[in-house]
Amino acid sequence: MKVILYSGPHCGLCDQALDMLHSMQNIDIQIEKINIRDSVELYHLYGARIPVIKRNSDAAELGWPFSIEALQAFLS
Repeated sequence: MKVILYSGPHCGLCDQALDMLHSMQNIDIQIEKINIRDSVELYHLYGARIPVIKRNSDAAELGWPFSIEALQAFLS
């Protein structure tokens, strides 16, 4: 499964979300990490919401805060 992780520089919550993604068992995940500071549009969309995980398959989003269980359900 391909997902996008919208993040920002020096974002501890984003690091936590990335760690959670890497800890997923039995799910093949390809992660594209995008720094929202590289785009004015993305900064306006996600600046107050990061980290946000977006599925490429249907564009569904999971925004912080989320639990490991919520992430598991989102990726299933």
